[in-house]
Amino acid sequence: MRIARFSIDGNVAFGAVEGDSAPGAEGELVLDIIKGIPFADFELSGTKVPLGKVRLLPPVLPNKVVAIGRNYAEHAAELGNEVPDAPVAFFKPSTSVVGPGDPIAYPSFSQELHHEAELAVVIGRMCREVPRERVKDVILGYTCANDVTARDVQKRENQWARAKGFDSSCPLGPWIETELDPGDLAVECTVNGERRQLGRTSEMVRSVEDLIVHITEAMTLLPGDVVLTGTPAGVGPLNVGDEVAVTIEGIGTLTNKVIKRG
Repeated sequence: MRIARFSIDGNVAFGAVEGDSAPGAEGELVLDIIKGIPFADFELSGTKVPLGKVRLLPPVLPNKVVAIGRNYAEHAAELGNEVPDAPVAFFKPSTSVVGPGDPIAYPSFSQELHHEAELAVVIGRMCREVPRERVKDVILGYTCANDVTARDVQKRENQWARAKGFDSSCPLGPWIETELDPGDLAVECTVNGERRQLGRTSEMVRSVEDLIVHITEAMTLLPGDVVLTGTPAGVGPLNVGDEVAVTIEGIGTLTNKVIKRG
């Protein structure tokens, strides 16, 4: 099931996305409004609205986004880094999250903004110290993410909080796919229609299961929290006016435009 979060006539709701999401078929998509929230038992209302009549929002509003750095060997190498002995985790605050079609505001303190296409894991239930065999039980589904990074700031500051946590640095969307095997999915990023990144989740140094086990050894994850799993090689610059799109096999495409920060 594809679950979207959207607004219509000033109201916010979740809906199940129905129809063909192939390129050129977006007009066929409709949302069956969900009674309740997707983190508990819910029903479909049967009330349907065309996707074109609503504004898609970030599919969740996470309490926290836990991101993993250098989880693809070729990406680590392209920035002159070794693959770490243990996962490198950092946080992106909830205020960094924006949705499909929302602008990415180029931060005034950076001169080198980069895209990073990533598979995002959406947590479905409160969990801690999750054993490997239970990881699937705590995941609601998967969505597309762009770990937008002020690369120059990342290089000169020991902590990555400003470089990766500024407002609008975490686009998520367009929706959550709940029926998906994350083991070998194509991850692509284009800028103004030109391909920049193309990798597969099978190239990750540590799998989704590895990451959830590692993270929950230290902290509790809450329903709606998001885990970013790292980016494949090919990261590169974004400029004001660019349109950046992240496409993940089996999910869809997340598109945002870079604007000057006001």
